[in-house]
Amino acid sequence: MSVDRRQAVAASWAVLCGAAYALLTLRRFARFEPTSYDNAIFEQVVRAYAHLQAPVADIKGFTILGDHFSPVTALLAPFYRVFPHAQTLLVAQVVLVAISIHVVSALALRVLGWWAGAPIALAYGVSFGVQSAIKADFHEVAFAAPLLALAGAAYVDRRFDRVVLWSLPLLLVKEDLGLTVAVIGGVLWLAGERRRAAWLAATGLVGLLLVVVVIVPAFNPGGSYAYASSVGGDRGVLETAFDDPGRKLETLFMTFAVSGLAALVSPWALLVLPTFGWRFLGDNPYYWGTDFHYSLILMPIVAVAAVDAMARWHRLRPLGAVALVFTAVTFAGSPLTTLADRDTYELPPHAVAAQRMIDQIPAGKSVETDISVITHLVSDHDVTWLGTPGNARPDWLLFDVTAGIGSPDDVADYASRRYGVPYEVVDTDDGFVLARRNR
Repeated sequence: MSVDRRQAVAASWAVLCGAAYALLTLRRFARFEPTSYDNAIFEQVVRAYAHLQAPVADIKGFTILGDHFSPVTALLAPFYRVFPHAQTLLVAQVVLVAISIHVVSALALRVLGWWAGAPIALAYGVSFGVQSAIKADFHEVAFAAPLLALAGAAYVDRRFDRVVLWSLPLLLVKEDLGLTVAVIGGVLWLAGERRRAAWLAATGLVGLLLVVVVIVPAFNPGGSYAYASSVGGDRGVLETAFDDPGRKLETLFMTFAVSGLAALVSPWALLVLPTFGWRFLGDNPYYWGTDFHYSLILMPIVAVAAVDAMARWHRLRPLGAVALVFTAVTFAGSPLTTLADRDTYELPPHAVAAQRMIDQIPAGKSVETDISVITHLVSDHDVTWLGTPGNARPDWLLFDVTAGIGSPDDVADYASRRYGVPYEVVDTDDGFVLARRNR
């Protein structure tokens, strides 16, 4: 297969994956299938950037720079200014992931050829880490996927200056990626690039310390980096490290199985250590498994590491078949398979009820809500979350009281006691309760 044809195949695969993921995320949005309040938080931040304001997330109660350091999300501001909707962030994430799929696929096909490269391209495109991230709505780590893919491709090509070029922006994606940048420096050291390696490692470590010790505490109401306490929790690092070992080993195995285990042979695979470190030492059980967005940045790392390993040792190329089998097995029941379900294209009664409730709230009004509808309210309203600190008195409250997500049973009584003014319930439907502040 010619180089041009391989590039065309890689581009086609990326477009196909992007189209499927866009359909998946938009249908989930239409069906009111949220996973958290994160998409709403990021939309408030991007909206602030789009209007040249400080990136305050009302849902958090303070500027987002006091929570996580992700100024890269400002790049979405021009697009959001034109398309001020929650779906803009969802589609942006799909585009970022699709770019990474093209980079990894083009690299695999160019370096390994069809028979060894195609399995890696296929496995990465529909890997569990990518699918879980799309299902979990927008997160800032989506920007890391193309950056890590580009840095990894440059590493395989031994273009170490470009490795540095694509690695440095990771410092603007999320604070923990400073450690990943430092490890990239260590990998370059192993490759003999001592000067660049030392400089990159130092930059990653200094960037990490600057963010978690100075920048984030400066913007945080508590004057600290809140997530530092999750490492080890209340019991200490050693005890937390051995919590639920079976689940952690399963996550570790699945991560490398995406590459047919070939990635284990490449130095580039060392990049997984920082992410697995904070996840497995953290006291949050959500970090330990394969759900949500936590494995997204690991997928381009292991895919590129597999290409690197197979390029160096041809005997490893049959492991591409292992990656293909693993992909086929794990694809069953994955989020993408819901696209073949007719129900995916219909609105359930719960979604219809939710939209009917939202339609009663005038645009621009302040609303307190829970995660069931928070992503759908942020575009047109001033939204706070149940439990958001502060003394704001929302004009409206909308809760799903039957979803088991901590919402109060008696919405009007809860609001009246919390805000000191009377509220009245104006509508209920399928578990939703809509209340309004009495004028």
